[in-house]
Amino acid sequence: MTTGRATTETAGQSGVQKDEEATEMSTSTGGQGPLEGAVIAVAGAAGPAGRATLLRLAEAGATVVGCDADAERLAEAVDAARYAHGGAKVIGDTVDLLDPEQTREWAGRTEKEFGRIDGLVHLVGGWRGSKTFAETDLRDWDLLHNLLVRTVQHTSLAFHEGLQRSGNGRFLLISAAGASKPTAGNAAYAASKAAAEAWTLALADAFRKAGGEEGPRAAAAILVVKALVNEQMRAERPNAKFAGFTDVAELAEAIAGVWGRPAREVNGKRLWLTPEP
Repeated sequence: MTTGRATTETAGQSGVQKDEEATEMSTSTGGQGPLEGAVIAVAGAAGPAGRATLLRLAEAGATVVGCDADAERLAEAVDAARYAHGGAKVIGDTVDLLDPEQTREWAGRTEKEFGRIDGLVHLVGGWRGSKTFAETDLRDWDLLHNLLVRTVQHTSLAFHEGLQRSGNGRFLLISAAGASKPTAGNAAYAASKAAAEAWTLALADAFRKAGGEEGPRAAAAILVVKALVNEQMRAERPNAKFAGFTDVAELAEAIAGVWGRPAREVNGKRLWLTPEP
């Protein structure tokens, strides 16, 4: 990665209360499920995880607005989702999320065009590492800080008010187990992921405070994986086991499922798709 542009990641209530909140979420977006008629933005939509997420959200009936800095790959991802689900509304928007003004313009444009914004799925990322701690190159930190932290800051600040207006908004960060148990060669990566998680949890606290005694109307949550795997990776390494990896389709399913859970149940939580370290 030689440029500074953001790229995609290749990473207690009573039962009655829960039923009532689930019913409210269903009716708020059309009565056919929590994602029917919802408007979901996907940041970093051109990579394997982004493609799987576009497909799953479109299948669930959402209007999906994907963004990426790579216009060509984004167009391919959007076309694939439209082709797989005839009639689905899937939009591509080329945005450099390292530019705060572009990010705010994207958020405002999306809400204005579709009348609401019900989610931001953050799939932007990258990886750099070293063999040992002593060999860590701080230029890796500079790069990862931009990709893994700055983009989260820009999207969360741009979208948080719209998500609160939704009544069922979700901000979802995809993170890595290494943030909770960093290894010597992954210092820069783990520290960047941990910072992004902390920022997301601060957003969750803002949603909690805005909700008052009634509880949050929007939620910020973190989906944690060990690493991601897709069909191309399996084809390229047929003998690899990818032990503990989460398939991008499984990740997309988990992402879609968050809208079916009450905001107070997921707000400020790490949702583990891999065993906790």
